Amino acid sequence: MKALNSKPTILVVDDTPDNIDLLRAVLENDYRTKIAVNGERALKIAASGDQPDLILLDIMMPGMSGYDVCRALKADPATVNIPVIFVTAMSEVADEQLGLALGAVDYITKPISAPLVLARIKTQLGMKRMQDFLRDQNHYLESEVERRVREVAALQDVTIHAMASLAETRDSETGNHIRRTSHYLKALAEQVRHLPRFRDFLTDKTIELLFKTAPLHDIGKVGIPDHILLKPGRFEPHEMAIMQTHTTLGRDAILAAERELGIEVDFLKYAKEIAYSHHEKWDGTGYPLGLAGEQIPISARLMALADVYDALISCRIYKDGMRHEEAVKIITQGRGTHFDADIVDAFLQIQNQFRAIASRYADGVRELADKQRQVAVFSPAS
Repeated sequence: MKALNSKPTILVVDDTPDNIDLLRAVLENDYRTKIAVNGERALKIAASGDQPDLILLDIMMPGMSGYDVCRALKADPATVNIPVIFVTAMSEVADEQLGLALGAVDYITKPISAPLVLARIKTQLGMKRMQDFLRDQNHYLESEVERRVREVAALQDVTIHAMASLAETRDSETGNHIRRTSHYLKALAEQVRHLPRFRDFLTDKTIELLFKTAPLHDIGKVGIPDHILLKPGRFEPHEMAIMQTHTTLGRDAILAAERELGIEVDFLKYAKEIAYSHHEKWDGTGYPLGLAGEQIPISARLMALADVYDALISCRIYKDGMRHEEAVKIITQGRGTHFDADIVDAFLQIQNQFRAIASRYADGVRELADKQRQVAVFSPAS
């Protein structure tokens, strides 16, 4: 890197010693000079770590012509921004037009005028400094935009994590459940995305947003009383009615967060869909609205299967978990009634991925012990 107060460096490319001496004499008071007597040497110097700030380039040279050298300089990203001024005895208009078309910034004919050469160099170096400044500014702005995008994405993740953690504080079964269901949903989405009916919706961006927002599917459980949420047995009809309100409570909580932001954003849009509709069934017998078929958002259809599979295989305070094979059988029976048939078919194709996810994020000894303690606390005998 050049010191701020150092002289600019000019590379003189010419095969004639007298021309080199003349240009060196013209430049010596204001510039550092480097010399190349052929095109090959010029390209090596231009691509070196100590690049010249500008190149004065003859055209008629043995081996590579000046035109060839200019073409090579402009074709290389490492040297494309070095300004080139042709200094040549070729004075035809067509020669100048070709030189400028190849990317040169100026064209000076011999015999040279020292004041003219110095003025042209000064002008081009000033323009280069401005271009370098703008290029650096653009790079800085691009870096700032990337940094802000990362910050916004991190803010989304923190928001989702905070809201999901709130649900975990109410329901000991939620922790690994939300991790497993997020991965189940993503695996299903990746499997069905190539089907025509899902292709337009399930883009890379959408799948990533679904994965991130899936942990909020049970956020509404924070509003369910403990004596119902943690009941170690089947719900009475009135208790079930209260439990089912968690879908609306979840949707409304996310709506409230969205209103605070003042805008509708994708990651909360999908969070609302999943929280509100993941208990809807394909045949219209689900809740809260009794939606059927394509009325159910794709995000919620994916979560419905992921959520049921995990509920079946997981140990709850009122039941033991099923074996994978039993859960697969029940989900298969729900094809076209509880679940979208294409999503069930996708599940059957990747069921080993579900098994692996369940194993990777299995509840630990502490979680199981917590559930056993809850069974004791809420047992009628206690």
